[in-house]
Amino acid sequence: MSPNCILERVASTKSTNDDLLARWRAGELIDPVARIAHEQTSGKGRAGRAWLSNPEDTLCFSLAYPFHKRPNELSGLSLVIGLAAISGIAATLGLSEDALHQQGLRLKWPNDLLLNNAKLGGILIEGGQSNPNSPTWMVIGLGLNLRNPALIEKDLEGQSSLKVAALDQLIPHQSTIPDAEFVWLKLIESFEKHLAQFEQHGFSYFKNSWERWDAFNGQSVCISGAGKDPIVGISSGVDDTGALLLKQHDKLIAIHAGDVSLRVQS
Repeated sequence: MSPNCILERVASTKSTNDDLLARWRAGELIDPVARIAHEQTSGKGRAGRAWLSNPEDTLCFSLAYPFHKRPNELSGLSLVIGLAAISGIAATLGLSEDALHQQGLRLKWPNDLLLNNAKLGGILIEGGQSNPNSPTWMVIGLGLNLRNPALIEKDLEGQSSLKVAALDQLIPHQSTIPDAEFVWLKLIESFEKHLAQFEQHGFSYFKNSWERWDAFNGQSVCISGAGKDPIVGISSGVDDTGALLLKQHDKLIAIHAGDVSLRVQS
């Protein structure tokens, strides 16, 4: 972990992403800041959805990170964060990434972690550049289920049809997950390593790695976005910018939009 990353812990806040975004807009950010909340009362998911967090069972934090690139040069960032999360989980649990892959851990384009097609965690990235001469600050939020997936799923009843997974399903029954603080620090360490590589090389450096974890590669999927007709095709990996490649008949379509959802066709 870099010595200039500021670590902040709070008991409760509406949203760690909103807290850091407010500081960015006020011009108060200088060094990277990682902010964790024991409880988020108005946590956010993508496309304005609420992110439900049970304080004892979920980990919610945000990292404000400066890039010396324009926002349009940061395509694929959410996919890199997915890879960073997997690496951090492996370090946390003392397992190899191969072992996690064998147990069914996967990434869903563009920003979810799945365990055997149940949602383990979600990524939300916001931010931008206040002027052309300033860094691009991105606020990267991660919500990760630690334990009690059945209880989380019950709390979501009526809000989502998604199955829920938790980190404790990846370890033997007699073991317990490390405490949230340890998990958080391992994730931040992994985030910083991956972000430094992303800043230097761009997404193409990670493309092959991401495709290994792609939950739906080669499957028929439906892409739905706000106000657009659903698009059906065969999920066929990603391009060098992190756009999803969808095969329709004999042509490939690149899907760039950040507000799409991906689900396997029944």
